[in-house]
Amino acid sequence: MPDRLLTLAEVLDRYPDGVSSGVFTDGSSVPNPGPGGWGAVYVRDGEVIGQDYGYEEDTTNNRMELMAIIKGYALVPEGVPAVLYSDSNLAVRTLNEWAAGWERRGWKRKTGPVENLDLVKKAFYQTRRRPEITVTWIKAHDGHRWNEYADALATAWQRSEL
Repeated sequence: MPDRLLTLAEVLDRYPDGVSSGVFTDGSSVPNPGPGGWGAVYVRDGEVIGQDYGYEEDTTNNRMELMAIIKGYALVPEGVPAVLYSDSNLAVRTLNEWAAGWERRGWKRKTGPVENLDLVKKAFYQTRRRPEITVTWIKAHDGHRWNEYADALATAWQRSEL
């Protein structure tokens, strides 16, 4: 991992490898909780089709991961199959394993309230509404070009240059 945050151009120069199509999302908060950002990029055959990123002054990394997923869905045209990659195992498992049960129980966990419920609901409803998009986990900071690119979008608020 680099000792400083990379620009998008530096990411593309440094990381040539990884999956070449899909939606790649990332969220960040420094410190956690504190200011944070999210990023999403939609790529087809190594070409950026669309990207989006944003910032919040007071948030958590988990909120930003969920926001990135929500925004990532918006980048893909309706009906177009895609894989959405997130390096947040918590967010991926929330959407793929736990949210349906929480919904059946009135949006409650067995052990207490669902954290970040507003964003969990939005992201979960997207997974249900857009079954052509599969949400899957990708290892963070492992040299995957477009995951690193999404990370650079999520941390853009920390740099003077995108």
